[in-house]
Formats: sequence, C-alpha cells, structure tokens
Amino acid sequence: MKIYICDDEPKILSDISSKVKDTLSGVDISEFTSGKSLLEAIAESSCDILLLDIDMPEISGLDIAKELAMMTEKPLLVFVTSHDELVYDSFKFHPFGFVRKSYLDKELPCILTDCVRELESREKHFCFHTANADVKLQLDEILYFESDGNYLKLFTESTEYRYRDTLSAVENALSDGGFVRIHKGFLVNQTAVKILHSDETELTNGVRLPVGRSYAENAKKQLMRYMLK
Repeated sequence: MKIYICDDEPKILSDISSKVKDTLSGVDISEFTSGKSLLEAIAESSCDILLLDIDMPEISGLDIAKELAMMTEKPLLVFVTSHDELVYDSFKFHPFGFVRKSYLDKELPCILTDCVRELESREKHFCFHTANADVKLQLDEILYFESDGNYLKLFTESTEYRYRDTLSAVENALSDGGFVRIHKGFLVNQTAVKILHSDETELTNGVRLPVGRSYAENAKKQLMRYMLK
C-alpha cells in the first residue's frame, strides 16, 4: 500500500508520518512539503491514500483536490487540517475523510483503518453466469443492478449484462460491499451516486434511478453516510 503525505510544515509532516507507521505496517510512505512536488510525484505514480493539508502556500490542498478530480484512478483523499472553516469548501471534491491536527492521535488511526477497509472492499469481485459466459467483475466496476422478472440486469460504465438471479440474493451477497437497495427494482453501488434527491438518485454517468418509499429512509441514511465521509 502506497501512502503520500503532504504538509508544508516539516514537524507536522514528520508527526503524521510517524503515526501512520505506528498504525499500519508494511506501507510505502512518501513525504512532500509542497503541492508542486506532490503533483509531480502523482503524475509519475499515484498512491492508494493521500493525507493532504488544505492550507498551503502557492498550491493549496483544494487546488490539488481539483487536479485529482480529473484523474481516472483517484487515491483516497483525506484532508489533515487545523482550519475547520475550510472543510466546507472541500465537500465538492468528495474527500474520503478529514483529520483535525489538534486531534491527530485520536482521529488519524480511525480514518486510516477506514481507508484500509475501503481499499480491501474495492479489491473484491463479483462473479455470475450469463447465457454465453462466466463473468468476473470488480465491485467498483458495477454501477447498479436492475430487476427484470426472473433475471437481473447489471450495468457498468460501458456494458449491460443480463443473467438469472434475484435482487434480494445479490443484496445479501453484497451487504458488506457498499451496495444499497433504493427501490424494489434497483440496487445501487454507493460509489456511483453523484446526487441524492428526495425521490431519485443521479449517478456519476447521468443515469437517474427512482428511490422507493419503503426503501427511502434506510437508503438515504446509508448513502448520506458514505457521501459525507
């Protein structure tokens, strides 16, 4: 696992790095004191987790987050800041989490544990059999499932699959994989949800899916919990 840490204050940078080593074993840590050097490193080789200060000279953490948003494969972004008032400005970049420098000892180990769990879940696969082939997909490739009689339709960014199964069976199988039942006919990957409305969700590819009344309360709790991370 590769972790990048960027903070313009060397003492804080060293403290964060030490606490990461105390929390996680066998990780590859790279330290950066400027946004410029960090972006140069990411251009050559990205990381799994990025611990990023928001308030930095020349290139701020928010500037870096804007650059990351255009990447195909994005690291898990965790802002580490002493400026709580800047946190709200960062929501539009959908960071995985936040750590306050004044609570580094308490909050950093917790968010790192969450990061590891998220990365492990992304490595999981989903296998199924269509009329023509056996298919194996990574969970993060799947956008949503749609019930179609005795069959299911599975949608990725580029492909639609159809195979025999029930939505309830898949929901149970993927209960720990970040999939949320939003309607009697739809099961959605929480990572694919871009906007959550009162009666529908809009996905990252622009598709809109209905939110059923009987599923709305639980679905919104789960999706909001993920979106506010």
